[in-house]
Amino acid sequence: MHNGVTRYIDKGLPWQIEVCEKLRELVRQTIPDVEEKLEYGKPHFLKNDQHAAVLHVARNKVSFMVFNAADVDPVKGVLRSLGNGDRKTVDISEDQDVDYGLVADILARTSSTL
Repeated sequence: MHNGVTRYIDKGLPWQIEVCEKLRELVRQTIPDVEEKLEYGKPHFLKNDQHAAVLHVARNKVSFMVFNAADVDPVKGVLRSLGNGDRKTVDISEDQDVDYGLVADILARTSSTL
């Protein structure tokens, strides 16, 4: 575990810390030997030195973005497309029910080619 990532997560509100820790554990379970780095001020998760995902804590949400997601279709209200569609983001608000299984499936798909 990367101490900078822990410090970043611990700056959030209690509900954001809980969501971030769940996502962090999900990444560890989904990507064996994942590497954590604090880059551009945010926690990044890498596989084979390539970006797999990034966490971002905002004022009223936590965003979890996956890379290499061109082949993953957006899901209205759950998974939105960024840029040219190669990145997809899940935005999580306080008290929102999150399908962490779906997030893990998406991450497994997008990181399998790294």
